[in-house]
Amino acid sequence: MLLALEDRLAITELVSLHGHLVDDGSLDRLEELFTADVVYDLTDFGQEPLCGVAAIREAAWALGAANPVAHHVTNVVVTASEDGQVHVRSKGLGIKADGSCGSVSYDDTVMRTADGWRISHRRLSARRTPLGGMTKPS
Repeated sequence: MLLALEDRLAITELVSLHGHLVDDGSLDRLEELFTADVVYDLTDFGQEPLCGVAAIREAAWALGAANPVAHHVTNVVVTASEDGQVHVRSKGLGIKADGSCGSVSYDDTVMRTADGWRISHRRLSARRTPLGGMTKPS
């Protein structure tokens, strides 16, 4: 599948919009990001995947002040596969109110809907060790 430049730009902006909406507390607009049946996979953080936009919204509200004050997305790579699926890999930095920060990788599956591109599956992977935990071979 070949993606037009306009689609790649729209997908990159979709991924970027997440941080703006969440950081602004505009959780009522999450439907602009996700399909209604989205799976938001947090298993790398010891949590069950969240299913549906309402579950993501409720989890953010429940986190309250523990939410990062800033989400930054970078290194966005869009890959279209022969089966028609579009995958997006990006890096995320979360800055907390106390100045501490953390890094994640986002692995997204996006799909074109009647309302534009939306994320149908997102997996977060914590970045905890340099070089992905790999060490130099002996």
